[in-house]
Amino acid sequence: MANLQLSLAITSNPRTWPIIDGRVKAEGIDFTTTVLGPAEMFWRQLNFAEFDVSEMSMSELMMIRDRGDDRFIGIPVFTTRRFYHTGILVRKDAAIASPAALKGKRVGLPEYVQTSALWTRGVLESEFGIAPADMTFFMERVPARSHAGAVGFKAPPGVTIKQIPPEQSIGSMMLAGELDACMSYNRKQDDLIDRSDVDLGHHPDIRPLFSNPSAEADRYYKKTGIYPINHGMMVKRAVFERNPWVAINIFKAFDRANDIADAERREHVAYHLETGMVPPDYRQALATRIVTHGLKANRATLEMAAKYSNQQGLTQRAMTMDRLFAPNTLDS
Repeated sequence: MANLQLSLAITSNPRTWPIIDGRVKAEGIDFTTTVLGPAEMFWRQLNFAEFDVSEMSMSELMMIRDRGDDRFIGIPVFTTRRFYHTGILVRKDAAIASPAALKGKRVGLPEYVQTSALWTRGVLESEFGIAPADMTFFMERVPARSHAGAVGFKAPPGVTIKQIPPEQSIGSMMLAGELDACMSYNRKQDDLIDRSDVDLGHHPDIRPLFSNPSAEADRYYKKTGIYPINHGMMVKRAVFERNPWVAINIFKAFDRANDIADAERREHVAYHLETGMVPPDYRQALATRIVTHGLKANRATLEMAAKYSNQQGLTQRAMTMDRLFAPNTLDS
């Protein structure tokens, strides 16, 4: 029997490369693969459902399912994660010495509903007592090219979200002093969405909110055990209902790709370990798998994201895993 022919949209990172370059194939499936940045991918998929299978913002997957949009069903593959709140940038002259000083400030972000911003706001509130209503947000992406526009999002009561004019950007407003801080900053890539083209991370007027982002990430991780998840995967529900096996086969393929990425990660540091450039006691730490797929290892993190989504008014309820993911993957 011929393989199922499916289109796939995916970002490029070590955990997806084995899928992209064909080293790993999903059993019974031939992918026609399009490699995209997440901003354009999610906009195209949410608006036009162009791809049979795609990576997707976990925040936006929760939002569309909460709104009754059942075009897609999730697969518990999570290729990107980061401590997003440690990436907040501030103007040096904005008198923001700590997270508490963000109260009353003007904060830019590409997309209010994006998962990285969801996590950043959630950590600011839970760890530092700064609620979304305490800041004024300025969103860069215009309604016609935004994920918020695609899912019909409106600002929750008490939260102020202003639109950055098309002729400006987060980058230009930060440098002009029209914004005090920004989160989830994206420099323009080869896409149709973002427009900031300033390297804020190395600009003399800009600094990180946390003087030592790694130390803050370490503090948060040791306290909570949470390593925030950004993207998941999803398949068109019509494809899944005709062929329920695709969810498991895609999951298994990405799991094998993750095994390759993990082995390569260890191999890349082997010379440093063997020559003593990296201390030998790092071996045990480097042997620990950080990025894993499936719900068993990631449920607490996903449930925290669902809690934040509900608290921030993105969803009307804290979405449960059975409402997000394919039934045959719930025990993964």
